Amino acid sequence: MGRHRQAHVCQARAAVIVLAACLLCAPLVSEAQAPAPAKSGAELEKAIEANVEAQDYQEETVPVNAQVIKAEPAALIASGTGDISTTGLCQEELDQWCAAVKPGEGRLAKCITDQLADEAKPGYAGSKTSETCKKALSAFKIERSDNINRDLPLAKACKADAEKLCAGKVEHYSILGCLREQMEDLAAACKEEVFKRQLEAANDWRTDKELKEACEADVASNCKDAKSESGEVQECLAKHRPLLSWECQEQLFRQEVENAEDLRLSIKLFHACLADKKKFCADVPPGNARAKECLEDNREQPGFTPGCKVEVEKMMESRAADFRLDPKLRMLCDDDIQHVCGFERDSMDTVVGYDARVIQCLQDYRDEIQSPACSARVQKIMEYASSDIRFDVPLAEACFEDRQEFCGNVPPGSARVIRCLQDRRLELSYECKATLFDQEVRMAENIDFQFPMKQACSADIQRFCKDMQHGHAKVIRCLEDNMEQPLFNATCKAQVQKHAANAATDYRLNYRLSIACHDTIMDKCADACTSTSIDQPCGGTVLRCLTEKLEEVTDAECKKEVFYFVKMEVRDFRNDVILAEACRSDVETHCKDTPAGEGRVHTCLREKYDKLTEACRKEELKLAILQSQNTELMPNLAAACKAERAAHCQGVRPGKARVFTCLLSHIEAADYSTGCRDQLAAQQARRVKDWRLDYDLRQACKEDVPKVCAAARSEEDKNTGAILKCLVTSVDALSPNCARETGRAARNALQFYQPKAPVTDVCDSDIAALCLGSQGLNQFGIGQVRACLANQIAVAAPPEIQMPALASGDAKAGRRLAQAAEAAATPSSKLAPQCDALVRLAEPGDVFAHYNTAMSAAAISTQIKTIEQRLGLKEGTLTPREAGVGMLTLTGWSAVLGVMALIAVAIFGGVYGYWKYKGYDRMTTYTRVQKGEPGPST
Repeated sequence: MGRHRQAHVCQARAAVIVLAACLLCAPLVSEAQAPAPAKSGAELEKAIEANVEAQDYQEETVPVNAQVIKAEPAALIASGTGDISTTGLCQEELDQWCAAVKPGEGRLAKCITDQLADEAKPGYAGSKTSETCKKALSAFKIERSDNINRDLPLAKACKADAEKLCAGKVEHYSILGCLREQMEDLAAACKEEVFKRQLEAANDWRTDKELKEACEADVASNCKDAKSESGEVQECLAKHRPLLSWECQEQLFRQEVENAEDLRLSIKLFHACLADKKKFCADVPPGNARAKECLEDNREQPGFTPGCKVEVEKMMESRAADFRLDPKLRMLCDDDIQHVCGFERDSMDTVVGYDARVIQCLQDYRDEIQSPACSARVQKIMEYASSDIRFDVPLAEACFEDRQEFCGNVPPGSARVIRCLQDRRLELSYECKATLFDQEVRMAENIDFQFPMKQACSADIQRFCKDMQHGHAKVIRCLEDNMEQPLFNATCKAQVQKHAANAATDYRLNYRLSIACHDTIMDKCADACTSTSIDQPCGGTVLRCLTEKLEEVTDAECKKEVFYFVKMEVRDFRNDVILAEACRSDVETHCKDTPAGEGRVHTCLREKYDKLTEACRKEELKLAILQSQNTELMPNLAAACKAERAAHCQGVRPGKARVFTCLLSHIEAADYSTGCRDQLAAQQARRVKDWRLDYDLRQACKEDVPKVCAAARSEEDKNTGAILKCLVTSVDALSPNCARETGRAARNALQFYQPKAPVTDVCDSDIAALCLGSQGLNQFGIGQVRACLANQIAVAAPPEIQMPALASGDAKAGRRLAQAAEAAATPSSKLAPQCDALVRLAEPGDVFAHYNTAMSAAAISTQIKTIEQRLGLKEGTLTPREAGVGMLTLTGWSAVLGVMALIAVAIFGGVYGYWKYKGYDRMTTYTRVQKGEPGPST
């Protein structure tokens, strides 16, 4: 038939000009003529076949009124065949490229469309389709889209589906619109044809009947310079969305939702990413947004083209604005949306589009989602939102002006804009600040939502938290636990510290604590938050309330989380936002060069305690009181005394200063390291200066102090030990428990005596005169000065007081000690009255026992060091090698001499034993001399 059509080319030339004029001014088939009877089935096929033959010979055709689908009115089909005319504006193109194609049912139109696609490919050098033919082809497709009965391939392929799925559904503007909504339920042939029409409409907005009729006026007003093809008009309309009529917005959004299913329907994205699709997603089949998702996942890969990345992120930004634009989310979360977010979903039925309320609902109630696949999809959406403000539509909209003002030069991506807004939090508008906080609360649950931290810590997560389950802040906690490890990456550590400092601004940003302590907060700290809005940070006030009421918390998990938070405060001052604010100027003045972490800034501030501002002193004191209850809150002491605790206090339960008291009670043990003793001594010195740091004393005397020491309370915050001094001097007025603890505190003060220290300064003169002599204080071990003072009382006491236990002890040894004491007792040994009272308070009962055991293990350790110095031995030669080992270790020549001495002792012991065994010790030879009787006698 192609040869017949070519034979009539010359005869038809004259008619072409006339036809061209008619085609440009009127529809392809005149509607003015009386409509022909509607045809369908075999009758329609016969009429079309007759016109196909006429078209092949380029002859006149008979109008055909088709009604394949009864739900839509009958309609005249183009050229009587449902195809472009062989004698129209595309005649030359048809003869050149489509001579072998049979006219009818859109086959010639498809041939020209395929030719246009070839011409659009890079490097095409052949002849091209004329503009007049392009216009004729567009006119054919626009007219065909008006009624499904004009589109014979579509109508025939979808007849059964239309009758089954769309019969009686008057809410749809057209049968094609109904079929588009039922894509997943269509037969394969129908689905293929519907997709082709979607592709045409995505390329040319005019072939989408509903969109064309709703947006013609808006296009004329806002997009008159945009080309109708290549999706330019839709892109222009999207940019002017707020200016569009309600009907146009609705239809534009409807097409966007339908086109979200397939990469090929996103015309600009498809062309921009064609090479990337082949490179990164070659094996990914089209449909169900699979190719789009593949491009998303690979957009940060090396070699991914910038143009494609821009278009992919535009698509992601649009999708984040409404769940209906995310086909995968719609499919995976259909049931959960109804179950969890049904109200939000129903409220969107009247929304034109771009409303993120369902997505936000799914994120807020992710723990209630039943489907694992839906939960995984929501998590991925949250990961995207945490990495780029553009993918968090509520935040992007709320902070639009703030972003322009404060972060205008910050490029999007890698959470840079979000971090910029966080850094300028105090300057943000109310709406932006509230929305930012809401986003932070939502993202606190998972390391995957902490984009900068996850990116910086990828190696450390593998090294320290490899098998840790993501979610419930488990990996975040793991990183916090390990960030002081030697191999921990510095960049990661900085991110973890920044996250912890931000979380300290509000308990809701501490996911684990907020979940564990929800009921406790409602019970004990309901009024603690001073913020007037639920979407604003509380400034650490609720966390402060929990820490101050830690002993009242009964829930085990909550107590555990609050205690961990206190440990974080102790580790880094920035994690206590109230303290950090109070001490901001003090840190800048006194500790500017002190690195944060491991409690170093707290130590620095306490060393400058007298120079601190009043606000900073109060905050440091509050934290110090909290620390005094548990050695785990004293990182330096806990590290220095780790072995000692294991050796002597392993079964002691932490809390209420029990471990500290235990460590202090064993301080004279020989296996205590110098580092541990120093840390205990430093803490004890602080306890003397402020009685509130002595937990047992504080608990026992909290009612006595206001009654007995009211006058001294004015000095309470000055680190002068005024309260303990008052308790010591007023011991007779105290309750029994308070008096007992005051005695214990006095004993500890003397145990760690230092000149001019509070409380013990009343003994400075006596100690200098009676205990030190020519020796320096550094020659005395812990407890020796206390023992010396106790001795002075012992030697001055009557014999019956000195030796109450002689009857049951070694009488001979007792007599020797008594003689030594009597010899030492001189008038100069008498203590000053105040010192005498302090020592007697500190040494109740049998002071002679202290005299008897004055040479404690701690003193022995000090004496051994003195011996080492005098013998020129290396320090440590005669001291325990490590804490926890109850023996002395000899090294070098001292070890050789020691071994030789042991051998000598062993030989001597063996000889002596043999001598005893033979009875040689009982053999005695002597000569008795008798006067006048010479001779031997045995």
